[in-house]
Amino acid sequence: MSQTLPVLRHRLVTLRGVRVRDARRMEKLLSSNRAWLQPWEATHPVMSLAAFDQRQSIRSLLQQARKGYGLPLVVEVDGEMVGQLNVSQISYGSLSSASLGYWIIQSQAGKGIMPVAVALVTDYLFFEKALHRMEICIRPENTASVRIVEKLGFRFEGYRRRYIHIDGGWRDHLCYALTVEEVPQGILHRYENGQVPSGVSEIPEYVRIQMRTPLHLPPR
Repeated sequence: MSQTLPVLRHRLVTLRGVRVRDARRMEKLLSSNRAWLQPWEATHPVMSLAAFDQRQSIRSLLQQARKGYGLPLVVEVDGEMVGQLNVSQISYGSLSSASLGYWIIQSQAGKGIMPVAVALVTDYLFFEKALHRMEICIRPENTASVRIVEKLGFRFEGYRRRYIHIDGGWRDHLCYALTVEEVPQGILHRYENGQVPSGVSEIPEYVRIQMRTPLHLPPR
């Protein structure tokens, strides 16, 4: 099932499909926000960052979108690009789920933009594309991103050891998720009306103990 890239609007933010011609602007934003974003950027376990091609990355994202597996969106405020939101691993049928990742430049962080963006795209996929579940995985150290899922009431689901290659190494991640049944009126409606249930994003103490316990790997 192919995806048509939507335009999703809110008074704070607009989400639109990424374009190949966005590559230069995106490169500038990523470069000028390197210190802010690099600790959370996905990397390749073999390919170096120097070999990364932004245009080719966008083409790959668009190819996935045409196949129905992805939904790559640009985050805009007042017509200016301020970040990116990418839905990946979209599946339909008996699973009907997806995974969500995002970044925003430092000057726009903390203004309520990304919680709204995450809510907009999740509501779109739940109610327009009939997905059932959205998952977000975050490094424990990324407190700003953790705060976003807490604000929106994503449930804490688990702790995944060495889950994704980030900033040059395999990093542990916290996993959060929501199903459409939990937000019958939409995530954005629940968030903006102060109806997010308390405690659903809380990390259990036994998981916090795991997080403090190093993973013992056999010697090479």
